[in-house]
Amino acid sequence: MKQEAPSYEESLKRLEELVGQLETGKLSLEQSIAAYEEGKKLSKFCLDRLKDAQNKIQLLLEKDGKLETSPLTLEK
Repeated sequence: MKQEAPSYEESLKRLEELVGQLETGKLSLEQSIAAYEEGKKLSKFCLDRLKDAQNKIQLLLEKDGKLETSPLTLEK
């Protein structure tokens, strides 16, 4: 049976758990490396989901009596 991919929210929660574990300083070197590697993958997954969402969100603008769409840009 194919396992379903975790949601953005689940991935973010797991990433926060990993950061908390790493911040305690109680993990062994091997555990720290494994947590870091998992965190890197989760971070990329979350960033990719956010980029996908940004590309899907569009602003509706009324121009000359017509509704037009334009890409949403996030300010940095």
